[in-house]
Amino acid sequence: MAHEDNAQKSWVSRICYAIGNLGQAAYYNALSTFFVTYYAAQTLFRDYEESEAKAMIAIITALVFIIRIVEIFIDPLLGNLVDNTTSRFGRFKPWQVIGGVGSSILLFAIFTGLFGLVNVNKGVFIVVFVIVFVVLDVLYSLRDISYWGMIPALSSSSQERSVYTALGTFTGSIGYNGVTAIVVPVVGFFGALAGAGSESQEGWTGFGAVIAILGIATCLAVAFGTHEEESALRDPSDKSNPLQAFQAIVRNDQLLWVSLSYVLYSIANVATTGFMIYLFKFVLQKPGIYWVVGIIAFVIGLAVTPLYPAINRRVPRRYLYLGGMVLMASAYVLFILFSSNLFVVFVALVLFYLPATCIQMTAILTITDSVEYGQWKTGKRNEAVTLSVRPMLDKIAGALSNSIVGFVAIAAAMTNDVDPALLTTGNIETFKTAAFYAPLVVIILAFIVFARKVTLTEVKHGEIVSILKQNLARPDAAED
Repeated sequence: MAHEDNAQKSWVSRICYAIGNLGQAAYYNALSTFFVTYYAAQTLFRDYEESEAKAMIAIITALVFIIRIVEIFIDPLLGNLVDNTTSRFGRFKPWQVIGGVGSSILLFAIFTGLFGLVNVNKGVFIVVFVIVFVVLDVLYSLRDISYWGMIPALSSSSQERSVYTALGTFTGSIGYNGVTAIVVPVVGFFGALAGAGSESQEGWTGFGAVIAILGIATCLAVAFGTHEEESALRDPSDKSNPLQAFQAIVRNDQLLWVSLSYVLYSIANVATTGFMIYLFKFVLQKPGIYWVVGIIAFVIGLAVTPLYPAINRRVPRRYLYLGGMVLMASAYVLFILFSSNLFVVFVALVLFYLPATCIQMTAILTITDSVEYGQWKTGKRNEAVTLSVRPMLDKIAGALSNSIVGFVAIAAAMTNDVDPALLTTGNIETFKTAAFYAPLVVIILAFIVFARKVTLTEVKHGEIVSILKQNLARPDAAED
């Protein structure tokens, strides 16, 4: 009977955990990709003169970049805060509620132009925007850190962790790519509902509301539906200070190497995703079928993600990751050579999105397994601090890609609904360099780093867990 109760509790925990990343990934895509579209090329500064609009786009782009880079150094402190949390609800759940609800409300606010403040006073708008964006980013980080930091608390088994990661990545793929698929019709629907046109402020406000509601509902599912595992490896009295949080990261070499490779991948991936709408609008001149990009990514994620644990049982993570990089490089070559050919672009999109799940899950699982690697190497267990590295990497990628997209949109004259026929060959080449050439180089660097430096395999992690459990079971373990 107890076994059946535990099995049922495990399935409920899995399902609720998976639901959480549906809204979290949708939120991340809305913020990292479509907020840039909203302010850089569509709506936010539409009532401004062209020179004023370009100046404001540059200011907001620079501010977002600076804020996200500065907050990178805050994430380990937030991870330390989560690791040191003691409550009757556990270590992670309170931050799911606080971070998820708070960041969702503020995301809605920035998609309203701070409730119209953008058209009232430019100086006040910029000051308030900085404050709101900083708080939004901190709250989102708390949600993200507590979400992925929860995996080591849910199980110490690499296989079970891969199930949780697969489920979270599966729903994350639906949330992330689903936003790409629905953004145009949702913005159009709310714009038409308000009688204001397909790319109106009202449309983007409605889009922000949809993402915010989804974000709140899904973070509550994690908070009320998951169950942390009691384990000898997890000592609730094992606290650390902020300095130790940074030391835990610096002394964990495998964490650092996989993080470097993954952040390079993320920069290329997010930047190219952000540029894709420009490819369809200004190069192919077919903005009406941009939604197909989201469908391709969505279907591939839907098909590949549930298979990852089974594939990983036969193919080591290392080869899944490196093979995925090769497919992405092939996609970039096709984008570069045939960017004006719609059929080849669709083939390239398949190659681009097909390995995303294997690359992302391998990185997440290796970072997760580095919790025990760090505990084995340093004698100190840091769950949320170690997993805080992943949102740090996303912030770096998001900040750099947002800045790249924002500034390149200006440099390539792809702002404020410019007529595609007015773009020069130089404009198109500027776009292709940023969207395809540079990311290809970055992907090659990511491949080299992982191939040469990452050695923490599934087998190695299993050996480390066994050693830790044996040591903790010894009478003199506390002295060691």
